[in-house]
Formats: sequence, structure tokens, C-alpha cells
Amino acid sequence: MTQRVELVFFEGCPHAAEARRRLKLALEEAGVPAHWDEWDTGLPETPTSYLKFGSPTVLVDGQDVTGGAEGSGMGCVVSGAPEVAVIAKALRDSRE
Repeated sequence: MTQRVELVFFEGCPHAAEARRRLKLALEEAGVPAHWDEWDTGLPETPTSYLKFGSPTVLVDGQDVTGGAEGSGMGCVVSGAPEVAVIAKALRDSRE
């Protein structure tokens, strides 16, 4: 089964670059190919279903890896980018 990995962010979010870096490391740690889709909540072509997530949010098979509450897509996640270990665990757990 192929996992769907996504990064939701908005351009200008100070945590987006770090989220990308951590996501890449987590994928390597979990032995998953380093590929994910990105959704910029500031772009009109982004599906409305992604607008409920703060920036940055990492989704594995549609689930926020931090279990965070949904908010506004134009708001920053206060805690910043998810930790590598949290992302890697979500990747491993979704394969079970």
C-alpha cells in the first residue's frame, strides 16, 4: 500500500522550510521514498479540504502527524514544524 504524504503550508510561513527538512529526514529514517505533495493554502487551486490546517502541517494518509486540532490555513502552528521522530512514527504506524 502506498502512503500519501503531504505538507500543508502557506508561502511566508517561517516554519515551512524546517518542516520540509524534517519531513525529508523522517522519510529517510522510516525507509520511505522521499516524495510528498505540497499544498499552499494561499493559492486558489489548493482544495478547500486543506484550508483547515495551520502551517506547517504534515499529513500521512490524511491524518495530521501531531494529532493537532484543525484551525485556519493562514495561521502558523505555534509549535512550529513537527519533530522528525513524530513524523517517522506516523509513517511507520500507517504501514501497519
